[in-house]
Amino acid sequence: MTICPRCAFETIEKLYSSPVPGVWDVLQCERCLYTWRTSEPARRTQRDAYPEQFKLTPEDIANAPEVPAVPPLRTSA
Repeated sequence: MTICPRCAFETIEKLYSSPVPGVWDVLQCERCLYTWRTSEPARRTQRDAYPEQFKLTPEDIANAPEVPAVPPLRTSA
C-alpha cells in the first residue's frame, strides 16, 4: 500500500504513467496534494525517509493559511 510521504494519508491518485509501462508513475496525495514520481529517491517517496521538518499532520493542514488565488492578467489600455 502506498501512503503519502508528506502527510501519511492513504488515498493516493495516479496522475500519469510513463510511456514505457512500469518505469514510473506520477502520484498525488488527495489530502495535502503532494505530488511525486515513483522513480525519485526514498527521501521523496517513502514516509520513513521523508525529512522530518517537511512532514505534515492533519492539524498542520487544517491550520495552514489559505493560498491566495492568482489575479487575472492586466490588459493593456
